[in-house]
Amino acid sequence: MTCQQQHRYEPDFSRLPHDQSKFNGRHKCAGCAYDHGYDLGLNKIQTLNIDYATLPDSQAGTVRHKSVQAAFAQGYLDGVLVSYQ
Repeated sequence: MTCQQQHRYEPDFSRLPHDQSKFNGRHKCAGCAYDHGYDLGLNKIQTLNIDYATLPDSQAGTVRHKSVQAAFAQGYLDGVLVSYQ
């Protein structure tokens, strides 16, 4: 499956580090990884897991060749911070 969400063009994702390692979610959607991390952080889930196989592919926009690990981690942090508001 290929991601069709607009977050593929979100300018904030351009700050993520580049990553093309085939072992680290290459060509997976960093925007979807961010959203998954955000949801877990918002709910303060304590056991974290990211299964690359569940993430849709994306080579479009600002998420192209970006680190899904960094996106997931940033999403988790942002979700936790929002949960305190």
